[in-house]
Amino acid sequence: MKKLLFIETGMGIDVHGQNVTKAAVRAVHNAIHFNSMPGIKELLPDQNLESMQVKIKLGVPSNQEQLDEEAVKAEIPYGQVTLEVQHGGLATTHGIVLEDKDDQNDLMLITVASVEVGY
Repeated sequence: MKKLLFIETGMGIDVHGQNVTKAAVRAVHNAIHFNSMPGIKELLPDQNLESMQVKIKLGVPSNQEQLDEEAVKAEIPYGQVTLEVQHGGLATTHGIVLEDKDDQNDLMLITVASVEVGY
């Protein structure tokens, strides 16, 4: 990315089920959901949203091998999306195991995301 224009951050949690993808998708959604970039097209060299480059950085506490990267990328509606996953976030107790919620243990997964936008 030659020019970095915006950085948005978010957090996502899967309280029950220990689903790292669900937590990651929620983190990216949280990062971009409360923002609007009405002038972004004018900032891109060719005024085309598909030429925008979006880099997602995720801090994932566990189960990285179970992450559905395409589901995470699908949260970004435009541009060329790349994903970088690193150890981070938090796995902490939710206090009760609910088998009907697919809990394997008493952990909730908290994932953090940074979404960089540029060209």
